[in-house]
Order: sequence, then structure tokens, then C-alpha cells
Amino acid sequence: MNGRLKILGVMLAVFGLAFVAGGGYAYYKTDQGAKALQAFSAAQNVKLTYNESGQLISGGDTADADKIMSLLVNDWGYTVNKSELNPNDPLVNTASEYMFQMATISYHTLHAETTVTFPADVIVDGAVVQKAGTYDFVNDGKYWTGFSRANPIEGAAREKVWTGTALALIGQLGVGSVTASTLQVGIGMAALMAGLGGILVLFGLGLVWAASAATEKVKAPVLRPATTVA
Repeated sequence: MNGRLKILGVMLAVFGLAFVAGGGYAYYKTDQGAKALQAFSAAQNVKLTYNESGQLISGGDTADADKIMSLLVNDWGYTVNKSELNPNDPLVNTASEYMFQMATISYHTLHAETTVTFPADVIVDGAVVQKAGTYDFVNDGKYWTGFSRANPIEGAAREKVWTGTALALIGQLGVGSVTASTLQVGIGMAALMAGLGGILVLFGLGLVWAASAATEKVKAPVLRPATTVA
């Protein structure tokens, strides 16, 4: 019985070492990804702006920054990790910083102004639906899909408001945010695997130790008092 417990203990310890090795490898690969993301962020050199009190600002004050944060938290439902918004490290390289920068671009696009010029009347089915001229257009919070192509001004303004550059930056920032979040999950998984492996090693060695102690106890000689023959 004790021999079987020893074998079981050794097997658990071996499996534990495998988990520890797997956790170490997972951490190594995750760390490589984190360093690559950091290098990518440093190459772009995109930074958030803070005031002397360490508060986020946009456009020179905190009012716009608060509106951007409201868009991110209330409209998009994103949970911001305040510890990732560090005024001493304004480089955009964490999930919350990527998301705030994405919200910044989106907020200004959602409230962008542009002009639309029609050199000639727009005629549909023989009727003038839009007279020639130059018109001011203010986006009132419409996303790309919210513009009506049936409205000539909205149809013409959509590409001027939601430019290819804005959409590309939002897409790039989204990838950065997902990558940063995935790396955090990777570190957590590495720690979980290493912790589980450590428990298995400890439990396995404990079984071997307990079985060995029991075996020594069984083999120990039992001393009996000498009997006197009358």
C-alpha cells in the first residue's frame, strides 16, 4: 500500500513539474508579446495628456476628457482600469489607454463639422431634392451606419466626417486594446498553471514523505520486556 502511495506521489510531482514548466513557457511567450506591444507603442509615440494635477485633459481642459470618458464608460460599457492611466507614463500602451484614445478619436468624429458642396442641383425622379450650393454640416453623434444615404447632405458628409484615417486609427487602437487585454489574460493563465503545478509537486512529495514515514514505522523493531521463567 505504501509503495503505491509513493508511486502516486511521484506521478503527481511529475505532473506538477510539467504544469510549472508549462506556466513558465506561457509566461515567456506572453512576456515576448508584451515587449513587442511596448516597442510598437513606443514607435508610434502616441501619448495621453494630463494636467499638473494628474487629471486627463483633451483640448486643453478636463471638460472634453470627461465627455470622452463618459462615452467610453457609459455608452460603450467599458470598465476602465484607473491604475493604467498613469500621468508619469502617458505613452498609450495599456488596454485602458488604447480604449481612451479610441474614444477620443470617436468623440471628435461624432461631433465633427464639415462643409458639403453641390455644384449642381441633385435631382431624383425628376424632382430637385437638394439645391446647388455649399452647406455646413455638424455631426450630431452619428456613427458611420447612422448616416442616411437618402439625404444628399448626409450622404456626402459621411466620408468627410468618418474619414478613412479615423476609421483606420480606431481599428488599430482596437487591436492594441485587445492585444493588451489578451496579454494580461496570458500572464494570469501562466501564474495559474505555475501555481497548480506547485501544489501538485508539494502534494506529490508529501505523499512520498508520508508513505516513507509509514514504512519506516512498520519496519521498526518492537521491543518487549524480557519474561522471567519461574
